[in-house]
Amino acid sequence: MKYQVGDDIIVLHSNEEGKVVELMNEKMVMIEVRGVKFPAYMDQIDFPYFYRFSKKKTVEEKKPAKVFIDDIPREKPKPNNGKVADGVWLSFVPKFVLDDFNDEVVDSLKIHLLNKTGNAFNFSYHQQFLGEDAFVLQSEVAGFHDFYLHDIPFASVNDSPSFYIDFSLTNPEKRKAPHFETSLKLKPKQVFQKIEEMKEKNQPTLSYKLFDTYPDKVEEEKFELSGLAAKGFKVYEANKIRQNLEPARTVVDLHIEKLTNEWKGLSNFEILTIQLKEFEKWFDLAIAHIQPSLIVIHGVGTGKLKDEIHEILKTKKQVRYFVNQYDARFGYGATEIFFQY
Repeated sequence: MKYQVGDDIIVLHSNEEGKVVELMNEKMVMIEVRGVKFPAYMDQIDFPYFYRFSKKKTVEEKKPAKVFIDDIPREKPKPNNGKVADGVWLSFVPKFVLDDFNDEVVDSLKIHLLNKTGNAFNFSYHQQFLGEDAFVLQSEVAGFHDFYLHDIPFASVNDSPSFYIDFSLTNPEKRKAPHFETSLKLKPKQVFQKIEEMKEKNQPTLSYKLFDTYPDKVEEEKFELSGLAAKGFKVYEANKIRQNLEPARTVVDLHIEKLTNEWKGLSNFEILTIQLKEFEKWFDLAIAHIQPSLIVIHGVGTGKLKDEIHEILKTKKQVRYFVNQYDARFGYGATEIFFQY
């Protein structure tokens, strides 16, 4: 959920600041403004930090349109001023403009890839909003060079933009990994605080280090399996493993009565443990079978099972995104998971 209890907010129609005091449901929260508590829809409030750095607008801004590389002006990669190895960074340069009151505000962020190493890299770059690609680029950055990527509107920071970059060495080395993937997700509060610190220290950019050094290849251990096969163990060739797995499911029902007949004497903790173990089983099978999506029926209830599943999904790199929305078949009692491979 976008907001948590205690978060500072601003009421869009009146520009009054307050706090979130209670999460009512997926669409509404209870807020307190000047000592008065009242419910508000989430699209009626926003974080106040944006308004400290940008124009105050009463009209909700549209989600940034998808941008293609041909639509933006090209900038040539530039060499770094110094050649002291210090890893690879993603750097954001705020572009300031004057508002109607002649105050300096941030209008957009200019994004650069900083290669402060002696290695040249090929890279595949994806910038996303809510799991959907907004900008995609494949290119190469030379050693000790900066590479301009694109701009994003400063207002879009409220949508917590994500950045995914897959690197590989332009000149492959036998002992180095064939590729290395890293990611960054901007959090609105942190960005606004960093910009405030940047202005106080008179710094031109805010930067995030992606990695220090390109990783070595991970050598896989080899096991002699002929002895196991002779003893009756099943040994499969890796390229045929899916032929020997249990079939995957597209819909998994985690109601406890569907999983065991002996559930009436179980504690809530024991029931939750069984349900999560069943979820992990079908999640892993979906991945093994390269399934595009999976629907998990968790019911409504107290929401504990749903919350636990959502926390697990946030840690899985194979999950592109997941949604818990109304479905004619399951109401709000199911989450649909979409995978990426």
